[in-house]
Amino acid sequence: MQNNQEIDLVKYILPNGDLVYFTITQVLQIGVGLIIYLDENNIVPQEYKSHKLISKGYYEESSVQDFPIRGKAVYLHVRRRRWFNENTGEYICRDWDLVAKGTRMTQEFASFLKSIAR
Repeated sequence: MQNNQEIDLVKYILPNGDLVYFTITQVLQIGVGLIIYLDENNIVPQEYKSHKLISKGYYEESSVQDFPIRGKAVYLHVRRRRWFNENTGEYICRDWDLVAKGTRMTQEFASFLKSIAR
């Protein structure tokens, strides 16, 4: 079970905009630094508000190295949510181009999320 104090502390490391769309599920301290696990929240993308979407879990986890903290490595393990669009019969995910323009999410993190969508 994850220590809630650790998760609360790690929230200060990530940009505020990231925590609108993601929940920190686990934080591991490893010899070289931290591994932060993030799951995308079940918030329907704005451009699909008029569609009937059903959450269908997550895409495969992706990993990215973030900025080091006090000389220690920081790795983000991200699971992006996917939805089934009953109107079109297709699976969709959030368009991170739109999110990066409208939030305080770091451009580097938004670029990473866009790249794993391809």
